[in-house]
This record gives sequence, structure tokens and C-alpha cells, in this order.
Amino acid sequence: MSNTVRLSVEGKIATITLNRPNSRNAMDAELLIALQDALRKVKDSSANVLVLTGEGPAFSAGGDIKTMLQEMNPDGFEEIMGIIKDIIVTLYTLPKITISAVNGAAAGLGLSLALASDFVIAHNSAKIAMNFIGIGLIPDGGGHFFMKKRLGEVKAKQVIWEGKRMTAEEAKQIGLVDDVVNGDLQVYLTNRLNLLLSSPLKAMIETKLLYAEYYRSELEHILDRETIGQKNMRQTKDHAEGIKAFLEKRAPNFQGE
Repeated sequence: MSNTVRLSVEGKIATITLNRPNSRNAMDAELLIALQDALRKVKDSSANVLVLTGEGPAFSAGGDIKTMLQEMNPDGFEEIMGIIKDIIVTLYTLPKITISAVNGAAAGLGLSLALASDFVIAHNSAKIAMNFIGIGLIPDGGGHFFMKKRLGEVKAKQVIWEGKRMTAEEAKQIGLVDDVVNGDLQVYLTNRLNLLLSSPLKAMIETKLLYAEYYRSELEHILDRETIGQKNMRQTKDHAEGIKAFLEKRAPNFQGE
């Protein structure tokens, strides 16, 4: 496994850590492939609980835009989106209780990944943003599915369109985050994990799988539709302007084209 993702399994608890701290754990092809492999190993493990987190000051800043610009030809785009789909479906349907421990920024694809877990716990310093709109794109990684589940369709659309960066507390108030931790995140996690380990986890997992089975086809459909939509948006003038503005560190001048 690439060192861009670390996996540990201790007793009934597995931990996956995104490990590109110098890039705020932005997801390039190498990290995505390593994450896909780590999730498969967790699925086959004896763990009952998975904690997903990030190394350093961020959970994940999203897709690595600079790297993807260099690497992602049309064939590469389809391959990467296929890997993302597998990661998200695997995490959503994983026969484990899953916790996203958002230790810092969770943006774009990073937020979609966090929302695929059963619990989203954020430190009060975390910044939360579904900010694809800033580069003229739509959410992927099942972002539309998870936002609708947590916010309802109308509010999900509005939050996606605004692309606002929220504090952890603001994200909790609208329902994107379940708990905000003001103190030590690891201490909170330890207490939460101890509580889970003393719970009837098999019954909890059975409830999870019941829902996951029912909604899996909807999630897969949205992931496929996001791939089509994202491919179309990558051809727009607004996306080209959004990328140019991002690289030049300025506000974009969108024209609706």
C-alpha cells in the first residue's frame, strides 16, 4: 500500500488515515488507489468499527487539482471516477460502524468522503465546504446523495450552489456534522469508541446494512450521473475560468457558459 494512506487494525477498531499532510490530504490518483485498497482490507478484517481521518491540519482539501490537471486525460478521468465510485459505495455499505473524524478542513471530494460515514465528528477548528462550484463543477463522490440525505433536496441545492465555507458549528446547525468537539478530538474518539464497543454492534450493523441495501442503487445511480455531469462541466468556459482563477489565486469571473 502507498504511504499516502495508513491503515491500522487494533482489536475491533480499524483506522484509515489520509497521509498527504503537506498537500492538506488532497486526493490524487495514488491516494485514491491506496484508499480503495485500505477499505477492501478493512471490509475483510475482523474489525467492527472504522475511523477515517486525516494526518496533519486537514481531513482532506478534496481532489488534488494541480495533479489532476497534469494527469487526467479523458481515459484517466473515467478511471479515476470509477475508483471514486468504488470507494464511496464500499464505505457506505461497509459492514462496520464508520466514523469520519474531521480534524481540519473537509472540502469538495473530502467532504463527500466524510459524509459517507455513519457518524461525522468535527473538531471546532474544522472548516467544511462543498465548494466544487468555485471551479465551475458539481459535487462528486456521491456528494449530491449525502447532501440530500442530510439536508433535504432544496437545502442541499442551495448549499451546493453557494459553496460557502462553514465552521464546524455552522455545519452542525444545518445537519452536515453530527458532533463538534471543542477539546481533544482523540480523547472524544476514545470515549465514543469505548461506548460503541460496549454496544450490540451486530444489531447496529444489521440496521446499517438494511438501509445500505435499500439505497445502494440510488447512490450508484447518482455516482454515475455525477461522472457524466462532471465530464460535461469540465468542457465549460466557466470551469476553465475557475481553474485559471484558482491557479492565479483570484476570484473567478464566471459568465454562465
